Amino acid sequence: MPNIEIYSGGYCPYCLKAKTLLKQRGYTFTEYDVQANACKREEMSRRAPGTRTIPQIFINDRHVGGCDELYALDRAGKLAEWAVVA
Repeated sequence: MPNIEIYSGGYCPYCLKAKTLLKQRGYTFTEYDVQANACKREEMSRRAPGTRTIPQIFINDRHVGGCDELYALDRAGKLAEWAVVA
């Protein structure tokens, strides 16, 4: 199973949309609520320099981006490729 991490927030519709897609595709993920945990927001900023918006998604330590990028990856048929565990 791939290591999928999502930095999100409680009332974020884009976060919900991204998590829904991952669940529909059968993936499990670790979620970090950056609105409730300032340390996780700082961690997100270190891992994805220049980003301030949520969600920020990582698959096997590769930065996907946000919700739009996740959906684009899925539409291109590449989500499964990114989720392959080496």
